[in-house]
Amino acid sequence: MIKKQLATFLLRWIVSSFAMWICIRLFATTTASFESTIWIYILAGFIFSLINSIIKPFATLLSLPFIVLTLGLFVLIVNAAMVALTIWLLPDISIGFGGAVLSALTISLINYLANFLVPSYTK
Repeated sequence: MIKKQLATFLLRWIVSSFAMWICIRLFATTTASFESTIWIYILAGFIFSLINSIIKPFATLLSLPFIVLTLGLFVLIVNAAMVALTIWLLPDISIGFGGAVLSALTISLINYLANFLVPSYTK
């Protein structure tokens, strides 16, 4: 059971790193050198996976009234906040609110494709 959970976390980490690579390249500004960028993307995926595992459930629970009031659209704001928190924790990278929202949409699409292509990704 622990091996399966570890394998799932590693797969989510890889997918998150790929998604963060796309989002940072498209929507964020970076001042990092080329040599350090690959490690920043790997670190970004790891931090994003941890934030989604630990902080996002609490943020979703606390914002549940707004999610119900907006018929689920506030989840996009929660996801953008998780992206912004991840970027804020990374060195030499910054992102605006619009970029965080677009990144949240992009990451949701990439995770949807990962769930579709790899059925055991969510099981």
